[in-house]
Amino acid sequence: QVQLVESGGGLVQAGGSLRLACAASGIIFSNNAMGWYRRAPGKQRELVAAITRGFSTNYGDSVKGRAIISRDNAKNTVTLQMNSLKFEDTAVYYCAAAPHGLGRWDYWGQGTQVTVSS
Repeated sequence: QVQLVESGGGLVQAGGSLRLACAASGIIFSNNAMGWYRRAPGKQRELVAAITRGFSTNYGDSVKGRAIISRDNAKNTVTLQMNSLKFEDTAVYYCAAAPHGLGRWDYWGQGTQVTVSS
């Protein structure tokens, strides 16, 4: 059974930082592209960041320069470091796994709430 479990969400002040982590099980982690998406109230889900099996990264326009995604294949974890947080970063953040290539997100976590106070 595939499980993606996010952690690290919470309440943070604008301008602050947050580190989200996703622990994966039930998959061959190193074979998966991994990503972080988010959904804010009343908005569509959007890509925050993704990292390929080969450690290439890409970021959503709204977080470029403020976010860093990384992965640890030995620990089956992917992390998202978010800096200079803005009120607009408030959302539920989801971890996703793509065993068949970037963009084909087959597995999703339950999400973790990030709330940025202005």
